[in-house]
Amino acid sequence: MPICATIAKVNSQQTILIVEDNADLRFTFRTALALAGFNVREAGDGYEALRIVDQTLPDLIVLDLLLPNISGTTVQQEIAAQALTRDIPIVIVTGSALEVDESRVACLLRKPVLPDELVAAVKRCLRSGSART
Repeated sequence: MPICATIAKVNSQQTILIVEDNADLRFTFRTALALAGFNVREAGDGYEALRIVDQTLPDLIVLDLLLPNISGTTVQQEIAAQALTRDIPIVIVTGSALEVDESRVACLLRKPVLPDELVAAVKRCLRSGSART
């Protein structure tokens, strides 16, 4: 079996939740991660993200900080507060100028983010294990 097919087969069991309110960017991220062999779920806001996490535990969350309804920071805090979800790695992808405590997230990417950068960060964070929240 070719190496790419083997990698895709291994990744196919891993589910990534993308939490991003920009539909075009969410589509770009979803496409890149799906092509890399991941199962991808999507949420356009913080409430939807928390509902999805309650229903199905993702292996990793790609989280924008500036979301409608409730912020990405609040989503991150809610995930960190629950025993079943606190170890889910979170990749923060933000265009915000707000300071982010990098010691409290598995990975941090500043927008604009190229699809290949996102895929590499997701793979790196999955290898490194649990979140640092």
